[in-house]
Amino acid sequence: MTDTTPTEVTDSEQTLVRKEKRQRLLDAGSQVYPADLSRSHTLSEIRANEAWNALEAGEETQDVVTVGGRVVFIRNTGKLAFATLQDGFAPEQNGERLQVMLSLAEIGEEALAAWKSDVDLGDFVWVQGRVIRSKRGELSIMANQWRMASKALRPLPVLHKDLSEEARVRRRYVDLIVRDEAREMVRKRSAITRAIRDTLYGQGYLEVETPILQLVHGGAAARPFETHINAFDIDMSLRIALELHLKRTMVGGADRVFELGRVFRNEGIDSTHSAEFTMLEAYQSWGDQKTIAALIQSIIVAAADAVGSRTVETSKGEINLDGEWTWLGVYPGVSAAVGEEITPETPAERLRALLDEHEIEFDPKFAEGKLVMKLFEELVEPTLIQPTFVCDYPAVAQPLARPHRSEPGKIEAWDLIIGGMERGTGFTELIDPVIQRDVLVTQSLAAAAGDPDAMQLDEDFLEALEYGVPPMGGLGLGVDRLVMLLTGVGIRETILYPLLRPQG
Repeated sequence: MTDTTPTEVTDSEQTLVRKEKRQRLLDAGSQVYPADLSRSHTLSEIRANEAWNALEAGEETQDVVTVGGRVVFIRNTGKLAFATLQDGFAPEQNGERLQVMLSLAEIGEEALAAWKSDVDLGDFVWVQGRVIRSKRGELSIMANQWRMASKALRPLPVLHKDLSEEARVRRRYVDLIVRDEAREMVRKRSAITRAIRDTLYGQGYLEVETPILQLVHGGAAARPFETHINAFDIDMSLRIALELHLKRTMVGGADRVFELGRVFRNEGIDSTHSAEFTMLEAYQSWGDQKTIAALIQSIIVAAADAVGSRTVETSKGEINLDGEWTWLGVYPGVSAAVGEEITPETPAERLRALLDEHEIEFDPKFAEGKLVMKLFEELVEPTLIQPTFVCDYPAVAQPLARPHRSEPGKIEAWDLIIGGMERGTGFTELIDPVIQRDVLVTQSLAAAAGDPDAMQLDEDFLEALEYGVPPMGGLGLGVDRLVMLLTGVGIRETILYPLLRPQG
């Protein structure tokens, strides 16, 4: 991208110049932001036209088209001006570019002079003209008319000067203008989201929406954001999960149900965590952790197909999403990592000693189950590069999962680890209202004792379960982490407008 403005002119000075141009045009009776302009073709449609693509260098047509776009390159000479226009991006195209040419002979002296004096990089312009192939072989529009469509008051960054990540995410709208990769990320995320929905619709799932504002937070062990609703004069929370209302919907008779929605957790923010992120949760009647594992595998494979390949290159090696996915129990995994057998009966003292031996920090108040999970998280999880369902967790891991039907002290739940990172989770759901009440009472006592991550007692949810619900499996999938896996970037790049610390 080449700017005609001298390099020593600052952005603020350029903005002043552009504002003066805007006012000059308005004073002259011109429309700077007209509403009466339309296109006969997008730039992509012109590029895709077989006849126009077949033109030889220097060949011209009498085919007149009207186009519009953002000016991303300008070169003005004496009797001829060149500009490159950029289209908007869409699911099937990434912001196509096309050259327009303004010749004194075709457009006239007044229009050419106005172009040179009025148009800056970043402006949107409307152009009418003939489709030609330039002498240098560039498919172009030879203009016979042009109009200002929208005057940009701020200059664009120069393309060859890389934007920092911080600048990119703070002004994503600028990032989208100047970087192909930014637009491609939006398109890929859209394709992934569509693949998720299409897979679920194809298997008979019903999509619903559940409340973001909730009286009682639950469905996960996480710290909520608190707020206040003035109309009722009561405190409320932003949801930390989608689970409890989706299960209410299953009580009401839904056979298969899902929601794709934003959830909010008032916790740490880093390269893999965001305070708000997108979750998929899905529930399947007459299913269990095995059937729901098959569902998440089909979703992830479909998402991979939508954006490229089932083979993903990462810094940790090649990941193959095809074929069978491994199952690994938490206790066998920890046993192999520490070199001795670890079971639900292993005392806390021994587990603490193992954590100390491996120099892993932990909360001394942790009971056996959480100590085992800490060992697994630090020693085993980072080594699981290929898709692995980590299963048979200690009961403390998921308060809403069913106790294991054959192994006491464990639950029927899994975490899906790919590339050394958790991507999703699934359970055979706990549907016994009596046991569920006991579990939630224990959670609420922990919350009352100061545990910020513990769930509160949700009487309405427990009452719903007492009406009866069929056996079911349920899953949660972090959509942002799935996009990270399939695109190889950090979470701030996958979220279009991530939450950032305010500047200053």
